[in-house]
Amino acid sequence: MSTPRLEVSGIRKQFPGVLALDGVSLQVAAGEVLAVVGENGAGKSTLMKIIAGLYPPDQGTIRLDGQPVHFANPAEAMAAGISLIHQELNLAENLSVQDNLFLGRELTWGGRLRLLQTSAMHERGAALLQQVGLPVDRLGQRVEYLSPGEKQLVEIARALSLQARVLIMDEPTSSLTHKETERLYEVIHSLKQAGVSVLYISHRLAEVQRCADRVVVLRDGRNAGELRGADIQHDQMVRLMVGRDLKQYYPRQHRPPRSGPVVLRLDQFRYHGGPDHAVSLEVRAGEVLGMAGLVGAGRTQLAEAVFGIRPWRSGQVWLNGQPLRLRHPKDAIAAGIALIPEDRRHHGLVLEAAVGFNLSLPNLDRLSGLLGIRRRQERRWQREWIERLRIRTPSADQCTALLSGGNQQKIVYGKWLARQPRVLILDEPTRGVDVGAKAEIYALMDELAGQGVALWMISSDMEELLGMSDRVVVMHEGRVAGELSREQLSEEAVMQLATGGMTATIPPIPRDAAAPSIAPGTPASS
Repeated sequence: MSTPRLEVSGIRKQFPGVLALDGVSLQVAAGEVLAVVGENGAGKSTLMKIIAGLYPPDQGTIRLDGQPVHFANPAEAMAAGISLIHQELNLAENLSVQDNLFLGRELTWGGRLRLLQTSAMHERGAALLQQVGLPVDRLGQRVEYLSPGEKQLVEIARALSLQARVLIMDEPTSSLTHKETERLYEVIHSLKQAGVSVLYISHRLAEVQRCADRVVVLRDGRNAGELRGADIQHDQMVRLMVGRDLKQYYPRQHRPPRSGPVVLRLDQFRYHGGPDHAVSLEVRAGEVLGMAGLVGAGRTQLAEAVFGIRPWRSGQVWLNGQPLRLRHPKDAIAAGIALIPEDRRHHGLVLEAAVGFNLSLPNLDRLSGLLGIRRRQERRWQREWIERLRIRTPSADQCTALLSGGNQQKIVYGKWLARQPRVLILDEPTRGVDVGAKAEIYALMDELAGQGVALWMISSDMEELLGMSDRVVVMHEGRVAGELSREQLSEEAVMQLATGGMTATIPPIPRDAAAPSIAPGTPASS
């Protein structure tokens, strides 16, 4: 048997209060795609960061082409041919795409006075963007103006520029559209043909089935099993990941959609910096309104405008039949509207602060008295939400940055659910979350809908849209391209509307001329 391109043996890593890895081993051959799957907190990202030189292992060995290696930092790992595409984007937002592609590795010529080879970098950068399916005109654009999906593709292009022998992809499709994901599969196939080893980490098990040659499953920081070939099936991966079967993964899929009164209504709504197209839609009590669309369709921007982050231009927002004017997010919060943002790292959490601090932050008005914050009540309240949402943390004092992505996402939910919102806007609600945590979040969404909360779910995960939505509104270039009932829902119908086709062939769902208002928390009729 040939020597593996990469082999890790007996890797152990402990953080304060958390044993992240306990004797994990794996190997990957040249030209092989090895998927590493597991629930949040299973140790996947920690293992990849050890391989890429970000963390030193407490115990264990790493071999590259049969030779032991020790990396003091990521630069040494990259020099050895190992490149990591991080789960959380790691770009210099104030620089151009081209600057990011060659940052720290600029092409220069000359002696003492080294000059940049601008033309050579532009030519090489253009080839890299074409390889990942990005327009060449993005080279000179500042990264901060790119969509999340485009930023993810820039990360992939930068990793490809290193000509790595081992390429680690940690949730590479979390911000990609269907078309961009298909392009990524083509890139992975070409890398295999070139003999590059790919370590692929994803919570989207359909992707794993499609592109992996072999799967290693981690559970609680240990090896839980391995699958290869025809054995790489969704149910088998789930069973190894969580140690049980998930029979009610999508709790809303097998019962009729709920039909309650209108809670939130947008009427000819426009916002500054957005398209000229006016948007009108309704979200009803007790329903999950899904919103689909390609990256750049304006879904997130629309939600931010409704939440008061972006200023309005025209139109009206109605909540329970009453007109609203939201000039600031605090106005939306006071009215009973909450937003779970797409990017929890930058917009949802203070990562350097404790778990309890993040839970308390938007609820200080409810935890305060005449003499300030009632600390005893606050601690009791924090423990209650940690237990209710099953947040895996040693205590409320644990630094939020040390938790897994799924547990961080639960904190974002907890801090808003404590305010008992009337409308909950969920932008990519399970991004970077494992199957076990997804099932818990879906059950929570179903519970909230049963209590009469209106849920507006923006998602790029097609399985999630089809499995959890009572209705789906599809956006295309800033406008509502169409609306699909549960009976009309299919991947083909959503993609037709998202790409600008079939608008006239799908009839709109009838709307009440004057829908009655309801009080928050009133159960919707089934």
